[in-house]
Amino acid sequence: MTTPRIAFIGAGNMAASLIGGLRAQGIDASAIRASDRGAEQRSTISAEHGIETFASNAEAIQAADVIVLSVKPQVMKEVCLDLAAHIGEQQLVVSIAAGISCASLESWLGPRAIVRCMPNTPALLRQGVSGLYGNAQVSPAQRQQAEQLLSAVGLALWLDKEEQIDAVTAVSGSGPAYFFLLIEAMTAAGEKLGLPRDTAAQLTLHTALGAARMAVASDVDASELRRRVTSPAGTTEAAIKTFQANGFEALVEKALNAAAHRSAELAEQLGQ
Repeated sequence: MTTPRIAFIGAGNMAASLIGGLRAQGIDASAIRASDRGAEQRSTISAEHGIETFASNAEAIQAADVIVLSVKPQVMKEVCLDLAAHIGEQQLVVSIAAGISCASLESWLGPRAIVRCMPNTPALLRQGVSGLYGNAQVSPAQRQQAEQLLSAVGLALWLDKEEQIDAVTAVSGSGPAYFFLLIEAMTAAGEKLGLPRDTAAQLTLHTALGAARMAVASDVDASELRRRVTSPAGTTEAAIKTFQANGFEALVEKALNAAAHRSAELAEQLGQ
């Protein structure tokens, strides 16, 4: 497939990670450009990745095949209304802003091909996962372009329905924070058991990393992996039974439902 020309509107952390991922894949700097209001940010991203940058969004999108909207959700409406007259019919719009629906983007930009994405923060290390949804105007070639873009920073998974973005937000978008919370709690508990804090932290972090790598590499699901390391009447079983007796699974479900509900609320608020 011919390398698409990509323009980023907003050059913050997530845009920078996507640009870095694309460059690491061998995409030439001449195929990527970015705009940002901040002169310092433009200078930084240009120096790091060798791409052309602009103060004007309208200039940045000229001749681009893919326009990536990577500004904060709170300013998305303003940015889109200013861009609407400058976007061509054949240009694909990819939004990585949380809580902005395709319907809202279409109301501000007019009917056009739009892909809505929900990446997560490990994308900054190219270890992210993203949920993607494309509206009816997105062509097969444009789906490939969007997938190539998000695959530059990790796994990209297509969704059948836009409403599933709220579930993606709850599971993977907000998900890193849940694991950070568990890491905090395990570190604190290890310290209370008598370990030096640094030792407890290193044990927790590397256990989390090892468990995740095992789960990704395994041909069985997490429940089977858990069973394999839970000996009857052993130490692991004592801990697992304590988690379950205190409603661990129900609490996780309740927490993710709260996140998904809030995602839907934000979409309604930000789309007005």
